[in-house]
Amino acid sequence: MVRTADPTCFGYLLVTSDKPGGDTFLHMRIALAQINPVVGDVVGNTEKIIARIEESIRANADLVLLPELAVTGYPPKDLLLKKAFVRSNQQALERIAGRAQGVIVVVGYVHSNETDGSKGLSNMAAVCADGRVMARYAKMLLPTYDIFDELRYFDPGSQACVVAVRINGVEVKVGVTICEDIWSDDVYFARHLYGRDPVAELSGADMIVNIGASPFSVGKPARRNELFAAKAKQARMPLLSVNQVGGNDDLIFDGGGGAYDAEGRLIARARSFAEDFLVVDLDSADNRIEPELDPVSSIYQALVLGTRDYVYKCGFDGVVVGVSGGIDSAVTAAVAVAAIGAECVHLVALPSRFSSTHSREDAQALAETLEAEYRTISIEEIHSACERVLAPHFDGRPPDITEENMQARARGAILMALSNKFGWLLLTTGNKSELAVGYCTLYGHMCGGLAVLSDVPKTMVYQLAKYINKRAGRDLIPQRTITKPPSAELKENQTDQDTLPPYDVLDAILERYVEKEQSADEIVAEGFDESTVREVAGKVDRNEYKRKQIPVGLKVTSRAFGTGRRMPIAARYT
Repeated sequence: MVRTADPTCFGYLLVTSDKPGGDTFLHMRIALAQINPVVGDVVGNTEKIIARIEESIRANADLVLLPELAVTGYPPKDLLLKKAFVRSNQQALERIAGRAQGVIVVVGYVHSNETDGSKGLSNMAAVCADGRVMARYAKMLLPTYDIFDELRYFDPGSQACVVAVRINGVEVKVGVTICEDIWSDDVYFARHLYGRDPVAELSGADMIVNIGASPFSVGKPARRNELFAAKAKQARMPLLSVNQVGGNDDLIFDGGGGAYDAEGRLIARARSFAEDFLVVDLDSADNRIEPELDPVSSIYQALVLGTRDYVYKCGFDGVVVGVSGGIDSAVTAAVAVAAIGAECVHLVALPSRFSSTHSREDAQALAETLEAEYRTISIEEIHSACERVLAPHFDGRPPDITEENMQARARGAILMALSNKFGWLLLTTGNKSELAVGYCTLYGHMCGGLAVLSDVPKTMVYQLAKYINKRAGRDLIPQRTITKPPSAELKENQTDQDTLPPYDVLDAILERYVEKEQSADEIVAEGFDESTVREVAGKVDRNEYKRKQIPVGLKVTSRAFGTGRRMPIAARYT
């Protein structure tokens, strides 16, 4: 039997049958419920799921899809080791199933197998109808690369799931998949081939549904669209997907679920970086198709969403940012204002004897355009006191980076004091380029609870600043902040390029060495200066100990410092 769409129109589901009456064109409505769950908040997530089920019923949807592990939030990590947590999520599923009246619900949860010789848990999709769970499917492909560690917790499923449901009096066979099951042959993940394709095992299905919790990285939405379209065309049946949205710790989920007809044509797409409820009519060419964002705007939206959710999900009322008049603190402050509102953002200038007049002016101008609270606290008294106290112990030794770092640590101490006193989350402002080569001060610039730009290269920080101004239609970030040479201003006439290559060169090398895992020799072979490449690579390797001590950092590239990059510190590999 062949189940395909009518190639002359969008989305018609042709259900073929060997029974009297022959083939049937089915009019079907599917709701994509793109929700932002909170990890561990089973009660809150369940209420959100039920609200979307009720919304689906009001919209006359036949089927509603909710994300992977929607009941627990993704990723639940070692909460899965708590049996009470797993039990509560299963109890919640029963409540959800009871509300599946008049609509078929596909929702992700954690299933306890309690089988000898297994881990006892499955990453499961439940198909609910008529007030009960009518079918369950255990995710087959469990990723273990990058930030994923699903084999730590789950047993892989062994069987495909094609469940027969009745829609408008017609039996429809729905092939159920979960996230990674669709990504089995993506070129990007070619080194992680699983040896099986769950989609190819959906024998007899009329359509494919995929519930996911796929974290964002720049370029991934385009890959996802291309891959899902190809899967639909290859299988010759419609494919509908829903993806989790929101920030959970370092991970940001962009949503962007959609629908593809049997020719692989995109017929609907949900919003990016926001909750959404998208109803797809399979027999309509007028479904909503949200635009795909370009790389700079997608990174900006990801940072705003990741910052907002980290602040609110962790229970903070506001944030504090040390502003220097430089580009990194300016972009961090602008992201914070966009995320939680100017009234919740507190900007602090911390000048020293080396702070230039223009830096002080630019910091104040930034605060004024952002309409955020602004205060100035000089570190000069603390810096001078540290020098006096340590002078006898440093006798005979010339000033060096030690004295520079004392200033950064004085700033860190003040900002952390404000954080403690007022309950504000301190946002650290270091970018990926600086963290890569150790151009940052432990217990100084690196103090904070969230590293907003830790996965954003310096060259992208400049692009974000320009984008923020263009988006606002005015200079939220002063032009001088964008155009002047970057400087830590820890000594007279200092610029970053005193000790670092130009940032366009540095970032090009770092992309190859960190994200693409190329060797120094391979990078040199591409035409980069050998001494520069080896200097950069050496700094990256030597500064792993610093990066292990940075705050949680928002992930926006395919290879971020943090959860997904597990490099040894005490090592001698060169």
